Amino acid sequence: MICSEGNDAVLEVIASVVVLGAAGIGAVVWRVLRRTPGQCFDSGGVDLYYTIAGQGEPVVLMHGFAVQSDLNWRLPGIIRSLAQDFTVVALDLRGHGRSGKPHTSARYGIEMADDVVRLLDHLEIERAHVVGYSLGGFIALKLATRHPERLISISALGAGWESPENSAFLEALSGIAIALEQGLAVPPLAGNLGPEREKPGRLHTLWVKIMTRYLNDGEALAAMVRGIAGITLEREELGKIQVPVLSVVGSRDPLVVGVEAMKGLVPDHEIVTVEGADHMQAVGSPLLIDSLRTFLLARGEAEFPGG
Repeated sequence: MICSEGNDAVLEVIASVVVLGAAGIGAVVWRVLRRTPGQCFDSGGVDLYYTIAGQGEPVVLMHGFAVQSDLNWRLPGIIRSLAQDFTVVALDLRGHGRSGKPHTSARYGIEMADDVVRLLDHLEIERAHVVGYSLGGFIALKLATRHPERLISISALGAGWESPENSAFLEALSGIAIALEQGLAVPPLAGNLGPEREKPGRLHTLWVKIMTRYLNDGEALAAMVRGIAGITLEREELGKIQVPVLSVVGSRDPLVVGVEAMKGLVPDHEIVTVEGADHMQAVGSPLLIDSLRTFLLARGEAEFPGG
């Protein structure tokens, strides 16, 4: 099955233009924008794209909002690090990258959590570690309450618990979706969590605006944003999470408040804070990568070969 190339053609044109102007800059752009060859499968009527690297106990990676798996996981070196000990499956979430991009909100929300189970079924994997960053982290937490029997552990990186009663965020979603439908750039979703939160950094804000305006399907992102309510968790659901959970978050990330809100609510929960880092800086930090590898190795299943 061949997945959509998404905006790869646009990315190649941008890279080619830059290459013609400056070879050094062009090489950097190409390194950032290139895609890893992968495969595609049907997940409830939506084609999803994924790549596989390494060998060992399975780890599924889910990226953040408005990016794709290579940008979130390959570029910072996370796939390379984990592939030394694990089979690393990096998924392009529906609505992103080379995966299918439905334009109706009903195709997102809880469907994004169920996509992981369908991926495991497709690969004939009984249980796996699931790691998500930002949006992917929220999906991972929802998955932990919905399909714990398919999980070895959950790592919600750059993501915490956001109460469905947070009216500031939920009220902002409609405006964000409308802007995306109009082809406009939008700032990071984490900037709409209330005035008491740290604001997203300038580089993070610029990056998200570029990605949402030029390098994504705005209508698909809008539908995804409208479906976000489907992956929220009630407070009591956190106490029912049966698998080990790791949180790694920057101290200047607006979402650090949500990580702190999980303290004492999730039964088996480790928290690592990357001091001085915002949402974008934390993902590539050595502390995040080392903490994640250490957690996954410690929480592996003894009966798994090499575990």
